[in-house]
Amino acid sequence: MKNRYVTLGAILLATFCFFVSCTVAYVMWETPQKVTKNKTIVTSFYPVYIATMNIVDGADVNLKNLSEPKTGCLHDFQLTTQDMKLISSSDIFVANGAGMESFLGTVVKEYKNVKIIDSSKGIELIKEDGEKNAHTWMGTYTYRQQVKNIAKQLAKTDPDNANVYLKNAKKYDEKLKKIQKREKELLAKNSAKNIIVFHEAFEYTAKGLNLDVKYALDLDEERQVSAGEIADVLTHIKENNVKYIFAEKKYAKSVGDAVERESNVKVIYLNPLNRGKYEKDAYIKGITQNLDKIEKIMINN
Repeated sequence: MKNRYVTLGAILLATFCFFVSCTVAYVMWETPQKVTKNKTIVTSFYPVYIATMNIVDGADVNLKNLSEPKTGCLHDFQLTTQDMKLISSSDIFVANGAGMESFLGTVVKEYKNVKIIDSSKGIELIKEDGEKNAHTWMGTYTYRQQVKNIAKQLAKTDPDNANVYLKNAKKYDEKLKKIQKREKELLAKNSAKNIIVFHEAFEYTAKGLNLDVKYALDLDEERQVSAGEIADVLTHIKENNVKYIFAEKKYAKSVGDAVERESNVKVIYLNPLNRGKYEKDAYIKGITQNLDKIEKIMINN
């Protein structure tokens, strides 16, 4: 008899557990579960990545860069199948804008679910013969606006992290303001106002220092420079009493040496900040080193 009661009790307990488990399973199936997904943010290239890296610091997001850190400017960049997969998997794509990404129209057209942030929106661009100069990050005054644009659009698109974005952008801007203050101090000390650049990026550097660019020879890739181009440089040096040239050593060293031999000009080799290590302070360090060189040669020489 006792065994019968035990058996009956076991059956009742098993039946109860079965109904409970079914009820729980039903509730779990029927009740919508709140699924949170971290935003994936993809940037177009190095300087935009560094800016965004500072803005999203501490936010629960996935940050990726489309191009390799050694790619440089994106003038002739072509999207690969892998690039397109990366963009399609993202929630937000941050671009430099101003024409730097020739493929941006394709991204806008093909990936309508991806939020596109144009960091150059509203910035007064340098133009030459109707062509826009897209190297906006090289002017501290324009780069600051890019950082603000990125932060505002990220905050609007991802409100869960809005406070983090805006707080970080403000903190980063304080560092950039100090850089710009130093530029103004150098400006006050400098007497040479005319300059030549061997890279379009340095037109923004020159503008930030209130320098007048008299001639631009764009040497941001490996190419042969003709005797006629060197003659044009020498002519502008003489006609405009140019004392200094801003150039990138990687592509302009041989031309710079030739021009220095034929004139009294001094070539100052600067970093266009379009490639480097993925470090938060990479831009600050790079722009500071550029200003150190400018001060050493233009002011203290």
